[in-house]
Amino acid sequence: MMEKFIPFEKLSKKKQKEWNSAKRSTWGVTNPVTKRTKNLKAYDRKKLRSQDRKSFENGVSFFVYT
Repeated sequence: MMEKFIPFEKLSKKKQKEWNSAKRSTWGVTNPVTKRTKNLKAYDRKKLRSQDRKSFENGVSFFVYT
């Protein structure tokens, strides 16, 4: 015997929630966040700081002691 068709709007909140959760799924391996490449021409303060740290770790100092 077939169940009688009831429009979604007329379903109880509990039944609507069950129906919605059954239709929902995960993204799986796909990441829904949009990826953008960096603007290489733009000024990047973090890049300069990381370069300073790397040169300091290698023993190169920009300070002159007098």
